[in-house]
Amino acid sequence: MKTIGLLGGMSWESTVLYYQQINRGVKARLGSLHSAKIVLYSVDFYEIEVLQHRGDWEAAGTMLAEAGRSLQVAGADILLICTNTMHKVAPTIAAAIDIPILHIADATAKVIKAQGLGPIGLLGTQFTMEQAFYKELLHQHGLTVLIPEAAERAIVHRVIYEELCLGKVESASRNEYLKIIDRLKAKGAEGIIAGCTEITILVKQPDLDIPLLDTTAIHAAAAVDFALAT
Repeated sequence: MKTIGLLGGMSWESTVLYYQQINRGVKARLGSLHSAKIVLYSVDFYEIEVLQHRGDWEAAGTMLAEAGRSLQVAGADILLICTNTMHKVAPTIAAAIDIPILHIADATAKVIKAQGLGPIGLLGTQFTMEQAFYKELLHQHGLTVLIPEAAERAIVHRVIYEELCLGKVESASRNEYLKIIDRLKAKGAEGIIAGCTEITILVKQPDLDIPLLDTTAIHAAAAVDFALAT
């Protein structure tokens, strides 16, 4: 079994899900008392969030690249950045290490294509919804990506940082998200990417009548496939 390196803490609320889902995935495949071989580097998200909103992606990338090197030294065979937004600095991290990065958008795009979905709605932080680093990779997979209107994007972003990353689950926010999803569906979305690893803490598949692409679960499952590949 290969060792999975988790670059987490962004936020730790979703890193818990990574650890849980990867271990459950390995146990489901191997049975008995098997669990995953994992090394985890959990950052102080406050420091990262300050750099995000300051627009200092270079400093954030340098910080995470150092964490990535630590994971490699600790024995990781692959690295997962346990957040959608910080894949913005994936090239910086990749340049600092000699092990592969399992990109969350690549893994998600493969699942979308396997399900034969057409236009796909994207929810996430404003960085993920508005900047090119994430959507462009999806476009490279041949996907059409729809995002909410500006005011709706602000709502999605606020709920992530002010509620979900703090472990708060508010029914009013769930209702707002579902309204936004309905409007994306009206624009032609055949599925919704939960493009922030905390979103599925709030909105789950039974809440929707179209597929919800849980990027945390997809990323974790891809890590299990890698770890157990012969």
